[in-house]
Amino acid sequence: MMSKNSGSTVFITGCSTGIGYCVAHGLKKRGYRVIASARRSMDVERLQQEGLECLQLDLDRPESIQRAVQELADLSENRIYGLFNNAGFGQPGAVEDLSREALRAQFETNVFGTLELTNRILPWMRQAGEGRIIQNSSVLGFVSLAYRGAYNASKYALEGLYDTLRLELAGTDIHAILIEPGPIESRFRANAFAAYKKNIDVEHSAHRAAYLAMENRLLKEGPAVPFTLPPEAVLDKVSRALESKRPAPRYYVTIPTWLFGGLKRVLSSRALDRVLLRVSGDEQP
Repeated sequence: MMSKNSGSTVFITGCSTGIGYCVAHGLKKRGYRVIASARRSMDVERLQQEGLECLQLDLDRPESIQRAVQELADLSENRIYGLFNNAGFGQPGAVEDLSREALRAQFETNVFGTLELTNRILPWMRQAGEGRIIQNSSVLGFVSLAYRGAYNASKYALEGLYDTLRLELAGTDIHAILIEPGPIESRFRANAFAAYKKNIDVEHSAHRAAYLAMENRLLKEGPAVPFTLPPEAVLDKVSRALESKRPAPRYYVTIPTWLFGGLKRVLSSRALDRVLLRVSGDEQP
């Protein structure tokens, strides 16, 4: 199916697997010119072999962002209709077990690098008079679960930045849009587990028992939680964000996102905490 914006250029970060991979290939099939990115050179080469234009981008390194933006400018002649900020990861762990370095690493990728990239591309959209800046956020951008403090904080920060950016772009045809997926089939759990093993001292933590229970859940096969959807569900929302004349500020994707969005509006903080404490034992990190 070809989109009405067929031929428009969309740049997507974090395309090696999961949501980014699916959206990159899906939008290309819809007629967009897709320029993908990945952090590792081996993934860049693989995506190129699959027929995608792809460049290397490490959001943790300003020089990598600068180099990628210059390459993107050369490829697109400074004409990017859509930017889908998808790259990111989750750092599990109790707040009291997070080192400054681990928290900084979470924000370098999820917030600082993402914002720097956005701010470098936004002037091109202003010059063109149109554009869509789409951020892959999370249900954890508006409710918090235990043992996900670093990730919660990074997504809350992104939601605050995008809510502000949307106001600052009022009156233009450039739209800042949040996608809030909830549980999606991807390598998110595996990557989060690697970050957890690297940065959390389980044996000396007051939360040791909770961590061990979490490890048992993470090692189980199959979906982490009920209502997990394939990444094509996110592709559908990104397509709507790109193609709607008046895109919504937020697009909920899964049943848990809709559920918690509703519960946050109607429950007191204490009542919502009781729900979130129970879910924290079952959700993915």
